[in-house]
Amino acid sequence: MTMHPSSTDNKPLRIVIVGAGVAGCIVARTLAQCAGVEVTCLERVSRDDHSEAGTGLNIGPNAIKLLRAHDPALAGAVASASLPWKSWRTSLTDGTELFTLPLSDVADNDGVRIRWSELYRVLREGAGDAVRYGVTVSDIGREADGRCMLSYTAGGETVTLRGIDLLIGADGRYSDTRRALSGAPAMRQVGVAIFRLLVPDTSGGLIDDYEQWFNGPNRLLAFRVPPGHIYMAGTFPLRAGDEIGDADKSADALRRYYLPADGAAGDQCAWLVDTLCANVGAIHWARLQETEAGYRDGDAPLLYLGDAAHGMVPTLGQGATQAIEDGCVAAALIAGRLAAGSRDVGAWLQAFDAARSERIRFVMDVSLEASDTLFAGADPVAGSLKKVQPPFRAKLSRLYRDVGHASAAEAGQ
Repeated sequence: MTMHPSSTDNKPLRIVIVGAGVAGCIVARTLAQCAGVEVTCLERVSRDDHSEAGTGLNIGPNAIKLLRAHDPALAGAVASASLPWKSWRTSLTDGTELFTLPLSDVADNDGVRIRWSELYRVLREGAGDAVRYGVTVSDIGREADGRCMLSYTAGGETVTLRGIDLLIGADGRYSDTRRALSGAPAMRQVGVAIFRLLVPDTSGGLIDDYEQWFNGPNRLLAFRVPPGHIYMAGTFPLRAGDEIGDADKSADALRRYYLPADGAAGDQCAWLVDTLCANVGAIHWARLQETEAGYRDGDAPLLYLGDAAHGMVPTLGQGATQAIEDGCVAAALIAGRLAAGSRDVGAWLQAFDAARSERIRFVMDVSLEASDTLFAGADPVAGSLKKVQPPFRAKLSRLYRDVGHASAAEAGQ
């Protein structure tokens, strides 16, 4: 299907990406090297401002596998700024180990542990001049011929881009692009509070690779990230839809949630709780939630990527991981179609949706399934041990190994 007149003329196709986050940077970097396309990526923060990304994250082996296939140089830059994620260990907060799962049992390669700010730095450097920073988008709409338009202000200058052949919304879970053009996606709270904190590593070697600890359904998670920091996160149940109260955020509450009532905490958890309580004011709080998944909007020349397309619970660390998958597949597909002489944006979007929709539904479902130990009344021992039994291990293997193909020939045709 031909989506609009410019898909058949000889002018460069105009592609605009809103958001120089994970997926946006990967797509911008690839398309900036393609003939027959004019690509612009717009980002609201300044070039060196990664201050809103002060915590850490783990990126799954699936994203690293796909990024290496799509862009080995970029994958190498990410690896240089990170530590390998090799294992998943789960214990009780008193130190009793429940299981240790080497990722090599369920994946073809390691994942990575990295600071958000470092991931953004690497990806934005990779995207180069394709990104314009310090931008405020003031208007987004659709034109009479079906294409899109966008106005933005940067450096005191207002620019209006018309005749956009493909508009890519990669501007996060609360995407203004998606809200303006397709309406806000349905959102579901799952009844769990989550907090995050990044601190200098003063653990004396107690914290290294990915580990989690349970006190009932209350879970701590921590791992080391370069340079010399510890990322920690915690969850505890809420009634679905409830807000997180101020009393829940106090040092007394954190000690009550995570220290065993009938015994001493293990050395790791004792250090984690003490560190949390010493940094209460710096903790970032949120609630676990899902948004309705959707990459497209009918026949419109719109594509949503990353959290703008599928906000998911973070239990398996698949948020940024799936943004990388999205970016690699979208970039390879579009670059492959352009190289083959195709200007049919509608066909591109149909192919992308076919390649990604079943995959993302599986990832969202298995991430929610893995959250079963976080809900009120959960049995963390039984729920954790289930994660290393054959049925769930098979799902992890599918998650980490069955990433499809990032090559233009395979993703784009």
